[in-house]
Amino acid sequence: MDSVTQIALGASLGEAVLGKQIGKRALLWGGVLGLFPDLDILIPFGDAVKNFTYHRGFSHSIFVLTALTPVFVWIALKLHPQTIQYRKRWSALVFLALMTHILLDCLTVYGTQIFWPLPAPPVMWSSIFIIDPMYSLPLIGGVLAALLLRRTSLKGHTVNTICLVISTLYLAWSAGAKLHVNQIVTQSLERKAIAYERFLTVPAPFNTVLWRVLVMVDDGYYEGFYSLLDKTGDIPFTHYPSTGKLLERLEEHWPVKRLQWFTHGFYSVKEIDRAIVLSDLRMGMEPDYFFQFKVGEIGNPHPVPTQSARISADRRLDRLGWVWKRIWDPGVLSP
Repeated sequence: MDSVTQIALGASLGEAVLGKQIGKRALLWGGVLGLFPDLDILIPFGDAVKNFTYHRGFSHSIFVLTALTPVFVWIALKLHPQTIQYRKRWSALVFLALMTHILLDCLTVYGTQIFWPLPAPPVMWSSIFIIDPMYSLPLIGGVLAALLLRRTSLKGHTVNTICLVISTLYLAWSAGAKLHVNQIVTQSLERKAIAYERFLTVPAPFNTVLWRVLVMVDDGYYEGFYSLLDKTGDIPFTHYPSTGKLLERLEEHWPVKRLQWFTHGFYSVKEIDRAIVLSDLRMGMEPDYFFQFKVGEIGNPHPVPTQSARISADRRLDRLGWVWKRIWDPGVLSP
């Protein structure tokens, strides 16, 4: 999730666990710890593919963060020795702030390597978009209440707890919505007799009502959209080709193998100006993808990988406008 949401979640948990005992310091510690795993974004790993796939790696590992928990508790007690009687609550605050960060990231489609250094693929439950106001706003509201209301009463603490429960219930809703959409997709693919290798459902930007469906087949992939407000369970799919043969000389090329692993196989390959470009199909929508990498060249199969041009701001706004319209109307054409 975005950094603001992670800070808000950590701060909300800090208030819930230790706010009554140590006041606003619990908010501060929770917020800092909620942000901590994402500081790996400041590390230059060497090239575009490494920067992309090493993010949410060691800093999001259950093993690493569990080992760091007593270190952070020790630091907190050194800075606030008068709170040593709350050592157990400090331990709970630190552990929950770190663990909920990585579990929340697992709910997005990017992928989180929570079992690093084991070679398990990144976890991507893809039940919530990386920014979702319906989840974030209650958390922010609860934190502001705890921060601004007087500490002589428990109103701020209570409001924060209620908002934390509401945001958690929204996560449960998103998981239920995804299970329902998966069932609709399976039935629609069976009716259309589409022989597929795998499919992925991803919530569209900023909501959990409209879902994008990605279906991988032998010669490419299908893309479709389904809104929970659609009156029919039939999902129109559009087929797009992928030129997998372009990777025939690149099977052992590290950037290719790494991206295949990181994307769980949800990628496409095409030639653009004699460059072999591998696109992560999970983030974006046809033909605009946020992460596209030049992994080879015709006649020069092993260049240093680079990332293709980003999607323009105007194009993003056009897409967001379409998402809002498509939620309500299945007949809206893609921009």
